[in-house]
Amino acid sequence: MLSRRNFLKNSTMASALTVAAPVSGFSILHKNLQPEDELIGHGGYKYKVDKGWAKIGVNSTPLFNCHEMVQDSKGRLIMLGDNIHNNILVFDKSGKLLDSWGTSWPGGHGLSISKEGEEDFLLLVDCGYYQDRTGKWNAQAGQVIKTDLNGRILFTIGHPRTIGIYNDTEKFMPTETAVAPNGDIYVADGYGSDYIIQYNSKGQYIRHFGGHNNSNKEHNLVNAHGVAIDKRDKNNPTLICTSREENCFKVFTLDGKFLHRIDTPGMYVCRAVPDGENIYAGVCWSKDEAGKRNANTGFVTVLDAGNKVISNPGGNAPVYKGNTLQPTLQAPEKVFQHCHDVCVDEDKNLYICQWNANHSSPIKLTRV
Repeated sequence: MLSRRNFLKNSTMASALTVAAPVSGFSILHKNLQPEDELIGHGGYKYKVDKGWAKIGVNSTPLFNCHEMVQDSKGRLIMLGDNIHNNILVFDKSGKLLDSWGTSWPGGHGLSISKEGEEDFLLLVDCGYYQDRTGKWNAQAGQVIKTDLNGRILFTIGHPRTIGIYNDTEKFMPTETAVAPNGDIYVADGYGSDYIIQYNSKGQYIRHFGGHNNSNKEHNLVNAHGVAIDKRDKNNPTLICTSREENCFKVFTLDGKFLHRIDTPGMYVCRAVPDGENIYAGVCWSKDEAGKRNANTGFVTVLDAGNKVISNPGGNAPVYKGNTLQPTLQAPEKVFQHCHDVCVDEDKNLYICQWNANHSSPIKLTRV
């Protein structure tokens, strides 16, 4: 398996299975975190860290991993995790818990939001990869679920084998979705066969691309962990796909034609989050100076309108030689463990969800 699965099965399995008992705030690495009043980030993108933003309790609202977060039209912040006591948590911007629901998705991983008329809808992804009560990791076929904001299921998208576009040997373990302006749904099979699969708004298949076997290797994806619609050019929206093992994003047209790549050397980036002129992304791991990926080395990265990295909250400052970004490492002051997603509110504050971070709740970064 790619990425997280190899990570868990090999050298870090032990640490993943011997974490401290769940806590409602932050990890046992708290002593290594920066002081509350110290800023992280670079240039005009600096932030104050609020580690106690989420007002939840370990007994009433237990967490495993906080995978992703989106903001709805009412300004509420909706988080998806993989604890079946409460897959979905809904917060206001002060961190107060407003609602919780969802008990069926042990592999809760990807979360997108779409607006249809005056109503918001969610696309949840259960990647099919989950840890049971004994600590054993299990894999099964994943699924995509469309719901309203109250959790009412409208339809699901299952294994593409059932409609004849995967063969029996191709795994389907989706990680993310994105919704185009016309309502088309793009599913990233990031833990499965690395295709991006395009469906219409009703979940009917249109095409798929990416994967591993293109004649031009630039068109391949390796751990297609994320997918996002980039509408920064309003007249020419594109699709930003994560190729995490290659430390890059790859940009395609909405009908699957490869355009170019955005390299993020040393950074194992999750999904791109376009907002305004910027792209934000969680970095799950970074490489050390010897080029080795290590646990607990995540941070956040911010790109400008020209796709140049301009700030790395929790990481070292970006360094360019000519037009080439140099490998970026986590900063010595350990703020994050494994950043999995970034949600940006209207004030440009960030909410960071983490995987494998000792059951920590989302962290707020207040823009200063």
